Amino acid sequence: MISDALFQKEIELIIANGLREDIGPGDHSSLACIPSLAEGKAQLLIKEDGYIAGIDFARQLFLSVDPNIVFNGLIQDGAYAESGAVAFEVEGASQSILRTERLALNAMQRMSGIATKTRAYVAKLQGTTAQLLDTRKTTPGIRALEKWAVRLGGGMNHRFALYDAIMLKDNHIDFCGGIAKAIIQTQSYLKTNGLELPLIVEARSLSEIEEILTQDDVTRILLDNFDLAQTKEAVSLINGQCQTESSGMITLETIRGYALCGVDFISCGAITHSVHNLDLSLKAAL
Repeated sequence: MISDALFQKEIELIIANGLREDIGPGDHSSLACIPSLAEGKAQLLIKEDGYIAGIDFARQLFLSVDPNIVFNGLIQDGAYAESGAVAFEVEGASQSILRTERLALNAMQRMSGIATKTRAYVAKLQGTTAQLLDTRKTTPGIRALEKWAVRLGGGMNHRFALYDAIMLKDNHIDFCGGIAKAIIQTQSYLKTNGLELPLIVEARSLSEIEEILTQDDVTRILLDNFDLAQTKEAVSLINGQCQTESSGMITLETIRGYALCGVDFISCGAITHSVHNLDLSLKAAL
């Protein structure tokens, strides 16, 4: 995962691009009928039970639009809330609130949906040692928000992008000409460029695991689309020589079975790419 400073930079870029996309040359609806000095108050209403994510993002967003906005978070990020609760209140220039409303809602609805789904998957892992990971299967342009939401839902982040970890997947291996060759060339590349990155290698069969284990300094073996019986055998074969990760065929119904096989991590794309956005609404408090 990337550093906190770099992650915060990603959040700032999302805010800047989101406001550019939505406001453009001006919020003409608000400019047309709301006096520039008018002030108001609004509340974010929760209209569906779930885990709330994005309170801190909303705070950063409103204050970036108008530093004079008063933002009062009423629910902690990652907390469960029932329909009818109020997540936060904002008070200040009415035009500023209206300019920020849609981006705040879009982000929080998406983040809360991800956090809620992540919580359901994490609950299935209770009593096991496996940890839930996300993937890079995220919405273009807002990956940082979605990975933030996974953490707020109790999951862990896999690599953020292509630059903070090495992952040799099937196409890398096939294009390179084999597992051993791909690992050896990768290790040479890391040494030549002075890089210290985790090395994760995908295996499609038990024989590929055996080949990976002949190489040094592999951080983790990714068990791709292994069934439960194959996963148990793979964990036994690896026997703690490196970390293990199950990926593929992971659903809410199957995840616990994979965890009970003894893998260290389980990665699941569905917690970010197949999500129901939580129903939220920003309403003027008159």
